Amino acid sequence: MSKINVLLAEDELALGMIIQESLESRDFKVRLCQDGHKAWESYQAQKPDVLVLDVMMPKKDGFSLASEIRKIDPHTPIIFLTSKSQTEDVVKGFGLGANDYVRKPFSMEELIVRIKAHLDRLRTRQNQSDWIALGQYEFHPTRQLLKLGDHEQPLTSRESQLLQILLQNANDITDRTVILNQIWGSDDFFNARSMDVFITKLRKKLQDDPEIQILNVRGYGFKLVC
Repeated sequence: MSKINVLLAEDELALGMIIQESLESRDFKVRLCQDGHKAWESYQAQKPDVLVLDVMMPKKDGFSLASEIRKIDPHTPIIFLTSKSQTEDVVKGFGLGANDYVRKPFSMEELIVRIKAHLDRLRTRQNQSDWIALGQYEFHPTRQLLKLGDHEQPLTSRESQLLQILLQNANDITDRTVILNQIWGSDDFFNARSMDVFITKLRKKLQDDPEIQILNVRGYGFKLVC
């Protein structure tokens, strides 16, 4: 099995080397860059399997780098490393297309689990290339589309991920915490509010089939009835 190729952008050399050595000791292949410009050049030269980006870097910060990458690459997982705790920074990162946030200090085990989880989800989406029946609708996870008859409506990445998880547990309860940790990476209050907004959006997009419902099971989670 080939090694997971990680592009690590971290301007603190000592920390970057610790992360690099820790990952490589667990059979990852790591390219370490100390600023955003070098990371961008490295990304263009050899596309990695996953990007681990420090937010605060010289020459080009992590947010700017992620924004440039997402213009040409909507799929490669991006995980931010940050010492910032402000909610607005987390929201900004996700808005730019980040998949996850890891706050410093962190354990290597946590970072590795998150890297592997995002790569597993990416492989699952890539393998699910066919339309899936959902009541009167059809759902295409890879293309992020819902189709009813001849009418197609696009889903955002978050909507598609959320619908996939609910479908995996169709007609059964999906724990709120499971959804939050898999998609948002944390079950804190702000992420929970964000998830509720996406549930409401999905309900509206599925409203033309009265047999489909996303029920809120108070205290537990959600149930997709179809």
